Amino acid sequence: MSYPVFAVTVDLVVLTVREGGLHVLLVRRGIEPYQGKWALPGGFVLEDEDLGSAARRELAEETGLADAGGHLEQLASYGAPDRDPRGRVVTVAYLALLPDLPVPTAGTDAAEAEWRPVGELGLAFDHDRILADGIERARSKLEYTPLAAAFCPPEFTIAALRQVYEAVWGEAIDPRNFHRKATSTPGFVSPTGGSTEGGAGRPARLYRRGDAALLNPPLLRRRPGD
Repeated sequence: MSYPVFAVTVDLVVLTVREGGLHVLLVRRGIEPYQGKWALPGGFVLEDEDLGSAARRELAEETGLADAGGHLEQLASYGAPDRDPRGRVVTVAYLALLPDLPVPTAGTDAAEAEWRPVGELGLAFDHDRILADGIERARSKLEYTPLAAAFCPPEFTIAALRQVYEAVWGEAIDPRNFHRKATSTPGFVSPTGGSTEGGAGRPARLYRRGDAALLNPPLLRRRPGD
């Protein structure tokens, strides 16, 4: 019996919060197909590596962002027969949530790499759909898990954490209500005992991510009609 032959790639939806807004890491393709167009970083899985290793390798090779910390998880698989003009290619997408990082450095088959605000970007392949799925996964994760801290440095203020929610959800949040929910939800955040120094205004307490896997009760975003 013969079996169809197809290639496997990994693509990465790498999100961070910069300048108060949600940004995605993109590369400008240096080779065909879609040479010169912006795309999600990614590439072919090598014969001697698993999917997670391929995702981490591509992130480092195409952007220079090695050991960036944050959170990495498998997002979904995409296998439409015509999604890649080179032939039958199935991709496994990964979602990475990272704290604000320096400007990435392009490498291998990427001509440029940079953080771009999310929106209608007109990406190569089916990457607009993959990006939309990644953003929705991130928004849902912030409702039920403490993963918003993945966008923050190891120690952060509640105000900085609220700004993450505002950037990812795209909506303003009442500061007092958010502070109450964040500090009263078991395992969400843990005080470090320290506070901010310098700058204007009163020092703010510093927190780190708590040990909860799920938030109970969850922090729910507004839905249309709310």
